Amino acid sequence: MPPLDSETRRAISDQIRYYNELGIYDFYRQPVQAISMEPAVADKSVRATPSSMDSMKITSLSDPVAALRQIREDIGDCTRCRLHKQGRKQIVFGVGNPRADLMFIGEAPGADEDQKGEPFVGRAGQLLTNMIKAMGLSREEVYIANIIKCRPPGNRTPERDECETCSPFLMRQIETVAPKAIVALGAVAAKTLLAINAPMSELRGRWYDFRGTKLAVTYHPAFLLRDPRQKKETWKDLQMVMKDLGLTAPEKTPA
Repeated sequence: MPPLDSETRRAISDQIRYYNELGIYDFYRQPVQAISMEPAVADKSVRATPSSMDSMKITSLSDPVAALRQIREDIGDCTRCRLHKQGRKQIVFGVGNPRADLMFIGEAPGADEDQKGEPFVGRAGQLLTNMIKAMGLSREEVYIANIIKCRPPGNRTPERDECETCSPFLMRQIETVAPKAIVALGAVAAKTLLAINAPMSELRGRWYDFRGTKLAVTYHPAFLLRDPRQKKETWKDLQMVMKDLGLTAPEKTPA
């Protein structure tokens, strides 16, 4: 086989980097078959080759429902980090519109989420649902996920290696949903996604470019339950997002 020219090498490197960002790391070389001048004959015994499987993965990206289902299957009953030994009941994947314009990303599942298998269903989740309604949207219109998909014991803050282990699946979720905007809820989500170690006061109030998608930072609903005084600041963050997405808050009905 002749050596590859620099342009071809660069194209292959770009393609591999793209696959890696989707969480695909295993590649296979398809054996080169001799070209026959005979007419092709249908063979029902022909099986899918690794290259055709890669094509199926690429095609599935155009169907976010199927792509998200594939990501969930790839996670399986995850044992990739210590959390599977520390009392988690189930994987908490993500929920919402697979084609959402807006995506919320929190920190980790809590006890209620671990029980139900759905992110943000406890008290903090109820507050997030109200925040979404205040933006003129419903929970079903957005997509909601967490940095990690297993509940840390005692709802402790996720460790760095746990976030790094789980983040490739989140990156694939983001790539699949392809939202116009992302809202990082809380310091853990913001610092993990942006790789910036800064206080919330410095992270909030501006847009960040996250892999070509706009990302804003605001307080986690659980924090707002502990300090309701910050709800006004959170609403400012959400209004910035609403303005960018062309959303209008619903009119309040008279009591």
